[in-house]
Amino acid sequence: MEADALTLTIEQEVLRWPGVTATPGRFGATAFRYGEREIGHLHRRDRIADLPVTPEVREELLARGRATPHLAGVEGYVSYPIQDQEDASVVLEILGWNYDQAREAASQEEPETET
Repeated sequence: MEADALTLTIEQEVLRWPGVTATPGRFGATAFRYGEREIGHLHRRDRIADLPVTPEVREELLARGRATPHLAGVEGYVSYPIQDQEDASVVLEILGWNYDQAREAASQEEPETET
């Protein structure tokens, strides 16, 4: 599958997840959010996903040569090039982890109702 089709597939899949919205980001990116929290953004033209990750995941991805430090130097993010289906699958997996964390954080922030 061509890289442009891969990035489009990622975007379409993420937007199927309940509560996820897409907003225009810097440099032509599409930012994916759950509530106010960004779960990652995609530069379709450059075929790069910029993803917030834990320090452990960051180190693993960098050590394996799969990602680079965020191209604009944003702390806590990696830039992950999307060249093939395997890359798209990894990006979707990381976006899925971030989505789950954002949902969990949002559920903990909701005020409890009294009964």
